[in-house]
Amino acid sequence: MKPLLNILLALLLGGFAVCYGQTRIADTKELPEQFVFHTPLGKEYKVEPPSAKLITQFHEAKKHYESNPNADNIIWYGRRTAYLGNYDLAIDIFSEGIDKFPQDARFYRHRGHRYISLRKFQKAIADLEKAGELIKGTNNEIEPDGMPNALNIPVSTLHGNIWYHLGLAYYLRHDYEKAFKAYLKCRESGTKDDNVVSSTHWLYMIQRRLGNKEEARKLLEPIKKDAKIIENHNYYDLCKFYKGLHPIEDLINPTADNAASDATKYGLANWYFYNNDKEKSKELLEDIVRGKSWNSFGYIAAESDLIAYFK
Repeated sequence: MKPLLNILLALLLGGFAVCYGQTRIADTKELPEQFVFHTPLGKEYKVEPPSAKLITQFHEAKKHYESNPNADNIIWYGRRTAYLGNYDLAIDIFSEGIDKFPQDARFYRHRGHRYISLRKFQKAIADLEKAGELIKGTNNEIEPDGMPNALNIPVSTLHGNIWYHLGLAYYLRHDYEKAFKAYLKCRESGTKDDNVVSSTHWLYMIQRRLGNKEEARKLLEPIKKDAKIIENHNYYDLCKFYKGLHPIEDLINPTADNAASDATKYGLANWYFYNNDKEKSKELLEDIVRGKSWNSFGYIAAESDLIAYFK
């Protein structure tokens, strides 16, 4: 199986050049075997070759796009490209969708997400604000998962994802007031427990950073012991920790190195930060950016805080 995968990857090989951010593929809309991302802190990450399953899904999406470039097929072509870590190419594909379907909020939502991955926060804000304008007066809809959870039950919506990512983009620029407003809209956009705990986590952290301890405490009222969580267990544990329902020693698996672990570590680093233990906060933030998950939101937030508050 491995030799076959290597042959397939070789057929997909494209050139790249090292620069700040992600390496650029020169208008080929093909995939390189491997490319490099340089973080704002000067770290270099080689994106791992994709699995055979992801390659197959990408080629299926590309085939559908080439035979019928309607809005749905462009969306999935872009999403499947992004799942391979090729964010520059995904952004090009979503930009094509915007040119063809300028009133479809989904293209701005997904392009904004990938601008966050590449640390282009102001561009992300512009896209996600535009998406927020386009969904005014429209019915919300479940957003299908490209990488389904264990139960194969989507837990997020188009509106919720727009506000979530907009809140994150503002947060990463340390504009906490605007981030708070976006996350409030995110929490109001859905009733699933996964949505409630993910948005509440950010809402709570923002108010604590703003020094509003009592306001932050009130935001935890929807957090219950018996929540039905499908995906966002890390955010649920953090919310219970903030509320005094979960012990701090049970929050972190020190050997884990993945997006979920980064999210938990970042929440705890933030807790130390607004409780005036800056040394412990910095220690955890630096631990996150020593890891491999350079595209996780916890990693990006840790990186942003280190630059803003510890450099």
